[in-house]
Amino acid sequence: MSEALAGLSSMATAHLLAELARDYAAKTGKRVSVFSMGGVDAAARVRAGERCDFVVLAADAIARLEAEGHVVAGTRTVVARSGIAVAVPAGATKPDISTEDALREAVMNARAIGYSTGPSGTHLARMFDAWGIVAVVQPKLKQAPPGVPVGALLARGEADLGFQQLSELIHLKDITLVGPLPSGVQSMTAFTGAVCKTSTRPEDARALLAFFASPDNTACKQRHGMTP
Repeated sequence: MSEALAGLSSMATAHLLAELARDYAAKTGKRVSVFSMGGVDAAARVRAGERCDFVVLAADAIARLEAEGHVVAGTRTVVARSGIAVAVPAGATKPDISTEDALREAVMNARAIGYSTGPSGTHLARMFDAWGIVAVVQPKLKQAPPGVPVGALLARGEADLGFQQLSELIHLKDITLVGPLPSGVQSMTAFTGAVCKTSTRPEDARALLAFFASPDNTACKQRHGMTP
């Protein structure tokens, strides 16, 4: 049996890619191993020249890896998109986040706010800056380390309001999902795959990424809090 196609991904696509990898193996007989971790760590491993066939990260991270020559030019493939959602500890009262003003009030009322090192954290910082409340909320911010879900901070009582990709919150226990950010301040991240320069099976990796992106997998993506 041939060696498994090996890939790296951020935690945002961990559940999705695990299911799609199983489906691909069942359909083609080709095994796939996906190692998911914090996106910062995954990109660092690609930059270090680790042997892998593909990598799936936020679109801007993949673009940087391509510009630096670490992934094969022209192989970028959008796998799925995910919006940012809000959660609270299990059993806590859900705040109103139906409008931008309501969300801002929930942020101001929070004791501690959990956020990530990924694209949702970057968007949150920009949103707070646009609202002019950085100085007020800065002491309340709790950043989860790469690879640690914001939901873990909520479950441990280290934060009472958390922001992260819906795909990273939807499967977690001991938290309550409040819902997505209101449309006026929502940000959709395109999680994108590319073939790594270190791949020994680049054509197989291209075929796998095409399968990941296929519209046939729409229902799977929706189950994991993502869209095509």
